[in-house]
Amino acid sequence: MSMSPKVYEIDGIVPVIDETAFVHPDAVLIGDVIVGPGVYVGPACCLRGDFGRLVLEEGSNIQDTCVMHGFPGTDTVVKKNGHIGHGAVLHGCVVGEDALVGMNAVIMDGAEIGPQCIVAASAFVRAGLKFDKRSLIGGVPAKVMRQVTDEEFAWKRAGTKEYQDLAIRSLKTMKPATALREVEENRARMPSGGVKPLFETKG
Repeated sequence: MSMSPKVYEIDGIVPVIDETAFVHPDAVLIGDVIVGPGVYVGPACCLRGDFGRLVLEEGSNIQDTCVMHGFPGTDTVVKKNGHIGHGAVLHGCVVGEDALVGMNAVIMDGAEIGPQCIVAASAFVRAGLKFDKRSLIGGVPAKVMRQVTDEEFAWKRAGTKEYQDLAIRSLKTMKPATALREVEENRARMPSGGVKPLFETKG
């Protein structure tokens, strides 16, 4: 079984994947998609660069079932160390360096998420909105709730490092397998850097 991702050329434009990036074989990349060094792209992601350009910069991650797309002539960008949670939709927007977009959030066209921002899970960011550095953004429609604390940003950075390590682990050890019929004795657990859910880190 092949471990290559589903990559498609359109109008003579082929996706680019840096050799140090990990793109899951069940992800789909079409056309003008650029995946930078150390990036992690999770299973069932759809990066559809058939209209605009899609860019994942160095060290960023985009997790399971996320969608990236944009209108013709636009760039949809996740900047360096950006962190995109499960099920998020990015459409013609820019996610700044070291920012986090929570699970199932939607970021619309022309929106700009500033560096080190955190967008809460299930937030809806309207088209054209721009948020300054270190904003905590949430709600439907989304607005600035307050500034991201040092504790929250440290948690974000630790989580992103886990995904950067996961890209390396996946390149080295992920391969097709046949499921076992029963749990073996003394079953191993996955290695972990020990990042906990944010609510558990707060007093």
